[in-house]
Amino acid sequence: MKEKPDDFMQNFKPLYEAVLNGDANTAKATTETALAAGVDPLKLVQEYMMPAMAEVGRRFESNEYFVPELLLAARAMKGALVLIRPLLIASGAQPVARVVLGTVKGDLHDIGKNLVAAMLEGGGYEVIDLGVNVTPEQFIAAVKEKGANIVAMSALLTTTMPSMKTTVEAIKLAGIRDQVKILVGGAPVTQKYADEIGADGYSESAAGIVALAKQALN
Repeated sequence: MKEKPDDFMQNFKPLYEAVLNGDANTAKATTETALAAGVDPLKLVQEYMMPAMAEVGRRFESNEYFVPELLLAARAMKGALVLIRPLLIASGAQPVARVVLGTVKGDLHDIGKNLVAAMLEGGGYEVIDLGVNVTPEQFIAAVKEKGANIVAMSALLTTTMPSMKTTVEAIKLAGIRDQVKILVGGAPVTQKYADEIGADGYSESAAGIVALAKQALN
């Protein structure tokens, strides 16, 4: 008698471990095996990948993991998501929310932004990553085109922080401020600055972004 797809789920704990340990090859191979066995791709995300990224975030917050470990976990998860995402789209599965993400105009740093993208994707969000040196106009165009619920901005330099304020003001002028929650972060950014520019939330690390996004949407 052939096992049902759900019966296979217990065999895919290695996917959790692979993401947690940043083993991209195992994450991809295990995902391929699971999908070939007919396992629901959404279950792979919800029962293995999301919990793994949550644990990665916890370890980062408690100084058990550092940036290199976060980057490796993010790479492993993204490799698995490349296989899963087309199936989720085809099945009509909806993301938790859509996030337009970018490092603000004048700033070319992307490590923090990439970590935020990985954490959000691991949390079930659809991420539209605009890259670095993103203008207010680019943020606004992406929100309108993609129907985004959240705008997330990163800055690593004090000299580029004013671009966050400019973007918030531009979003207001574009008449879409009530459509999106604005989240900010980056080394020089503080809760005080986030409040001053009218952002809806601030996270001091990439690990806290999923909880912040959920809080902002609620």
